[in-house]
Amino acid sequence: MSRSKRAMLKGKSLVKRLTGISTPIGGLNWEPPPDEQDIARKLIVFLEDRRALYMPYDMEIGMYVVDSVQEIRDRLTQDLETISKSSVLGESVVAMRASCRKFLTQTQEPPKRIHHYGIEGLFWEALGELRAIFGLHIARIAYSYKVDVEKTLEPILPAEYDKDGCGSYRTT
Repeated sequence: MSRSKRAMLKGKSLVKRLTGISTPIGGLNWEPPPDEQDIARKLIVFLEDRRALYMPYDMEIGMYVVDSVQEIRDRLTQDLETISKSSVLGESVVAMRASCRKFLTQTQEPPKRIHHYGIEGLFWEALGELRAIFGLHIARIAYSYKVDVEKTLEPILPAEYDKDGCGSYRTT
């Protein structure tokens, strides 16, 4: 390998090193752009510990689920402040945050409709919808940014289809 090839650094890696320029008459400082893959990985790690996304319904307690969904929404808002809404990660974060908002609205306002199974049924229905949306977007983020996902989130991830067209979860 020639000396010039060994001495070269990729532009993206250099950007992370640069935070400012100083001269005798003044200077300029800035923050390097965020690394979306790192943000995606940290977000997945955070979501893996949110029991509201994967625990069996009969083990959930409504007020704790609401608190957890609010924490998730807060985190998504923080992440959205550092990424582009038009990126894959940004689009998924916007959709998941909207899902949190919808869940909180459905479960905290007086219900406009009552199913035959009552108000409690509306809560679990809203939670199921939230989990389904999160599962799709977690899978999208994990695929796009090459992030591994713990088995705890497997119940909400889209099913894999075998050669017969029947959905099944991965067991590996």
